[in-house]
Amino acid sequence: MTALRGLLSLSSPGGARGRLSILIFHRVLAAPDPLFPGEVDAAAFECICDWISALFNVLPLDEAVERLRRRDLPARALAITFDDGYADNHDIALPILKRHGLTATFYISTGFLDGGRMWNDSVIEAIRGCALPALNLALLGLDGLGELPLGAATERRAAIDTVLGKIKYRPVAERLQLVSLVAQCSGAEMPTNLMMRSEAVRALHAAGMQIGAHTVSHPILATLDADAARQEIMQSRERLEALIGAPVRSFAYPNGVPGKDYTADSVTLVKELGFDSAVTTGWGAARHGTDLRQLPRFSPWDRTQSRFALRMMRNLWSS
Repeated sequence: MTALRGLLSLSSPGGARGRLSILIFHRVLAAPDPLFPGEVDAAAFECICDWISALFNVLPLDEAVERLRRRDLPARALAITFDDGYADNHDIALPILKRHGLTATFYISTGFLDGGRMWNDSVIEAIRGCALPALNLALLGLDGLGELPLGAATERRAAIDTVLGKIKYRPVAERLQLVSLVAQCSGAEMPTNLMMRSEAVRALHAAGMQIGAHTVSHPILATLDADAARQEIMQSRERLEALIGAPVRSFAYPNGVPGKDYTADSVTLVKELGFDSAVTTGWGAARHGTDLRQLPRFSPWDRTQSRFALRMMRNLWSS
């Protein structure tokens, strides 16, 4: 343990040469999901929090960003973030974070609160819940989408990945229409409890967690005009500020791949709207001089502490 901390301190020193690692999570499942075996579940998240507590100096993101700006980070500085606003963030992740004395920032897409469902989850649950041996999606009129076998879990996962890939970068209205057709074709009963309710957002804030904006409907910002992008970001922040009664100062770009999912205009807009920081899904670690509205994040899901630490070091070295 001491040796790992020492190596991490060399990769992530404090002060003027400080580096900030930001971890990104989405869901923390109650139990492993056979369709998504790599998704973090409660047992895995408990281990990750053990390792983080032992190896890093964990800071609230707003404090970490300010100390990065001042060149005053501690060695092995790290912040934890969650995207989208899944109910399990409150129900499962929050108690684990509290047991370990850790804080996190939760970026929430407000349009899915109180019974909504993200478009990708609609596809996943439609295919998961389909009782047919195969799902015929020729009705969608998309190249390469015909009859998809749904026998083994591997076939269902392949079908999910195929459909998501075909729909992901479609305009929002078209994407929603296609998702509705997928659900219709599957005949599956769709869940309404995947995302947080408003009271869960308030409970996270009351527990000392930070709340960040993540748009209303989780669009690819690069596909929107300036007015639509502004409304998505502003309305998300306004809804969250009304819920928690406090300013919302940080933003997460939906999907978040630099230059693909958001553009330089998106960054300018986030700055104009007064956000102190914004996070991407580009890998790396932040250092002094990193654009505070384009902070990189990283996701190591290794199953042992040593591998976790080594992957974190590689990410730091690549920055």
